[in-house]
Amino acid sequence: MDFIEFLQNLMSQVPFFVQPLIVAAAAAIPFLESELASVLGVWAGLNPFIAAGAAMAGNFASVFAVVVFGARIRAMIIARRARRVELVAVGQRVAGGTAGLSEPVAEPKPESKGVRRFKKFLVRFGVPGASILGPLAIPTQFTSALLVSMGVPKAWVLLWQGVAIFLWTTMTTLIATGVLALVAG
Repeated sequence: MDFIEFLQNLMSQVPFFVQPLIVAAAAAIPFLESELASVLGVWAGLNPFIAAGAAMAGNFASVFAVVVFGARIRAMIIARRARRVELVAVGQRVAGGTAGLSEPVAEPKPESKGVRRFKKFLVRFGVPGASILGPLAIPTQFTSALLVSMGVPKAWVLLWQGVAIFLWTTMTTLIATGVLALVAG
């Protein structure tokens, strides 16, 4: 039994209304994302429109969560740093120095190859280009987290990540449908 038949037999064991939910859940996983989830959905026997829509929804839902929580975390870090700077300034005025109020700064760990590549995309093409090309380097969830951590507005990140998810999922779904037609035909 080949892989496509295996997927189709496996998916036939699940009620139809649950099948898109499985594809959406798979799309929320980094490195699988909507691209691979839609391919698996099509190969498992789902209508390509349903597979693509479910995959896009699942991937975008995870990106939305990353952006919302990432923006909150960034705001908390910025507020904490502002309080720390304020405390150091007060300590300098009172004691004439920092007198133990400052903490040693840890060395940042080296960036991965994917993150370095993504930052090159960002510098060269801006947020739109980095969002669209980002999946070539790192998953969309990581791309979204990086953009938010750099201070890019949430709405801008969500817009361009949505565009990227749509484009990549559409492309991979069309390819998967074509491959399935060639294999089945």
